Amino acid sequence: MNVFLCGADGFLGRAIQRTLAAAGHHVTRGVRRPRLPGDIAIDYRRDLAPEDWLPRLEGMDAVINAVGILREQRADDFARIHHRAPAALFRAAAMAGVGKTVQISALGAPAALPYLASKYAADAALLETLPENATVLRPALVFGQEGVSTRFFMALASLPILCVPRGAGELRPVHVDDVAATVAACLAAPAAASRVLRLPGPRALGYAEWMETYRALMKLPPAPHLPVPGFFMAAAARCAGMFRASLLSRDTWAMMRHGNRGDAEEAPLFPGQTLRDPAAFAPPEDAGRLRLAALAAWRRPMLVSVLAAIWLLTALASVALHPVAESLALLRPFGLAGAAAATTLALAAALDALMGVLTLCRPGRKLWLFQLALVAAYTLLICWRLPEFLFHPFGPVLKNLAVAAIIIQLYAEETAS
Repeated sequence: MNVFLCGADGFLGRAIQRTLAAAGHHVTRGVRRPRLPGDIAIDYRRDLAPEDWLPRLEGMDAVINAVGILREQRADDFARIHHRAPAALFRAAAMAGVGKTVQISALGAPAALPYLASKYAADAALLETLPENATVLRPALVFGQEGVSTRFFMALASLPILCVPRGAGELRPVHVDDVAATVAACLAAPAAASRVLRLPGPRALGYAEWMETYRALMKLPPAPHLPVPGFFMAAAARCAGMFRASLLSRDTWAMMRHGNRGDAEEAPLFPGQTLRDPAAFAPPEDAGRLRLAALAAWRRPMLVSVLAAIWLLTALASVALHPVAESLALLRPFGLAGAAAATTLALAAALDALMGVLTLCRPGRKLWLFQLALVAAYTLLICWRLPEFLFHPFGPVLKNLAVAAIIIQLYAEETAS
């Protein structure tokens, strides 16, 4: 078949393209930014009329819509990207006489949520426009190592303590390759009336079991669980939802509360098809790579936060929390007293505060090198005039080694700008 695949550069689209190509289909990629020969540029924010799609469907035997977003970047993104553009595509497919159409929707409820409501509106448009040979496929939460949500939840699962939100519903995650295989099977199936197929995974998991399953995929031992009250999750979702890049929002938390499971018996298994269990979502040889990727997802934010806190709290302690007279007394061995000592203390605190602010706002290789030199300078000065702190039972100077290690790690992981 000649297949027009919209969203071919997305997480689901890439898996579907690989599966269809392996089955011998010719796939024409509909993408936002063409990068390969034969790619067709599409824009779901603008292509809202059948006339926008008709020229692209010439000679196509099948159309697959795998375009989707989890969060809106603009106010009407759900309406345009999930509903209006696909509806125009489906009407064009009917006008062009395309043989088969598959719409990748989502499994979940309540449909009143903007994300799901917009998906279901496109589903209804497809079934109304094409009463034959059209399939709405509603998979549960999709696992795939390339998926943004998978990487996010793998990172959460790799934390040393698992935060388990109370009120989270069960889900039946399904592997992306199983979703792609189902799409291919829909194209190969005999002609039939249009239908809605739900695709839950084979096993229902509560949130804690879900996270532990992901830990097992990374060959991490079980972790202690920390129950998180539902009201705290709701407040966190509201705060996180203010940032467009965040996967956590009031809508996503509402979907987590309701669950995403369906019934295993609803899965439309075609002859010879099986759905893999979550415990087999990744082969054992991938455990190391998955573990490193998951740990890397939260390591840098943690190190940056800790380093900024050290600089900022040190500045605050120098001028406010610690007795100023005692702070000034530490400067006497350097020959500083009176106004000179007070000025030096103020400047040192200001420099520390500046380092903390820059750590949060302008991190980079130059900053890390400067901070490493500054820590080394502080350490050498203390060794020179205040050597007793080297052997202090609390080890205040020796802890500079840990600070230096954090800075070196951040410097080593800094990407080229």
